[in-house]
Amino acid sequence: MPDRDLDYAPARELAALVRSGELSPVALMERSLARIEALNPTLNAFVEVDAEGAMRQAEALAERLAGGEEAGPFAGLPLGVKDLENAAGFVTTKGSRLYRDNRVDFDDAHVARLKAAGAIVVGKTNTPEFGHIPFTDNELFGSTLNPWNLERTPGGSSGGSSAALASGMVPLATASDGGGSIRIPACYTGLYGLKPSQGRTPIAPRPMPTWLSISCYGPLTRSVRDAAIYLDVVAGPDPHDPESLPAPDVSYAETLEEPLPKLRIAFNETLGVTTVQRDVLREVRAAAEAFADMGHDIVETDDTIPEMGGWWARVSAFQSLGQEWDNFSTRHDGFTERYVRQLDRALEVGPSDFQEFLRRRGELVSWTAGLFEEYDLLLTPTLPTEAFAPAGPIPREIEGEQANAIAYTYPFNFTGHPAASVPAGLTDAGLPCGLQIVGPRHRDDLVLRASYAYELARPFPALPREVG
Repeated sequence: MPDRDLDYAPARELAALVRSGELSPVALMERSLARIEALNPTLNAFVEVDAEGAMRQAEALAERLAGGEEAGPFAGLPLGVKDLENAAGFVTTKGSRLYRDNRVDFDDAHVARLKAAGAIVVGKTNTPEFGHIPFTDNELFGSTLNPWNLERTPGGSSGGSSAALASGMVPLATASDGGGSIRIPACYTGLYGLKPSQGRTPIAPRPMPTWLSISCYGPLTRSVRDAAIYLDVVAGPDPHDPESLPAPDVSYAETLEEPLPKLRIAFNETLGVTTVQRDVLREVRAAAEAFADMGHDIVETDDTIPEMGGWWARVSAFQSLGQEWDNFSTRHDGFTERYVRQLDRALEVGPSDFQEFLRRRGELVSWTAGLFEEYDLLLTPTLPTEAFAPAGPIPREIEGEQANAIAYTYPFNFTGHPAASVPAGLTDAGLPCGLQIVGPRHRDDLVLRASYAYELARPFPALPREVG
């Protein structure tokens, strides 16, 4: 396979070549490291790379394969790990100066499972400070740039991973989502991203709850099938995570082959809480029509979702403050001014505020439950705008009308529903935009099957072969 094809081939195809002996894991790793060396100075996707360690592991795998060892589904694949997550031997900075020397000796559960499936960690990918904003910029490492346009963000908070995947640096990278942090980068870089049902992938080991019942790990990939295999690998319970779900009784990759029944699908273009950039809406509507062309019933709705945006910001800040209280109270100057402002908001949260949050969250859960009593899936834009500047600010208006940059993503972190972003098309500026597919609770299989049917009917736009 030519080097350029190696750069953008689906993860499953590369792993199959490694398992068959047609592609050496050493050659694959050499190509990935060369790509990182060439592009990372521009994109700033990786903040730490262990080239020597990755090559040693690739060479050891090649020897084991030559000896007849059976390899896993991600055999030899170079893996980037988001810098909010732990990989043994690497520094987990969380995008913060406070953790610049925080080298860890353990893997998070999902990282360990990816490694057990054959993946080889090459390095850590950039993230905003504590993952708290939808673009990837921090004072420790700077901004990550979008491979489609170097004057735009790849999104956040998994922006380092999305830039690495979209530019062909690695075929596999981790991501997490506490308000859209898988779906936002997927939307802005032309990738597929799935926020699984809450608890589907364990958050473990963890010293204390963080973004409890809101955040989860999930796949950010170049194809739906890669995401299904990823979820097969990482899903399942962990004794350190009391919210982790039992192991699924299906293989997500195998369910992709099952034909979809005729579905009743709701399409809501604003959720009643934001306006949408015109060319984004044009592409999203065309993407939604693909389901009608497949024979499904599409019903346009104008229902207004219970508004939780301000509460998402306050509650996530409150939980972040709890996690970082020791540092906040004693090393205040270690945080950026932007993050301090967020934590200061948390100090204003009192018992009555939390009671009101719980009431509103209950309303949102009930609204969503009612929707899925009537419909099988919900379609929305993933985001109301195309990608903005690498260091912000977040768009607050579209053509003079108020916009909510993450209006479509964060509600389903509160309700725990599986939600995916599929590439919808390109804006007038040539930038990707996304269609969000939301399914009933615990129906990750249905969201994946619908995403796969969409991908077959409307192949994703080719990723940029030349960065910028």
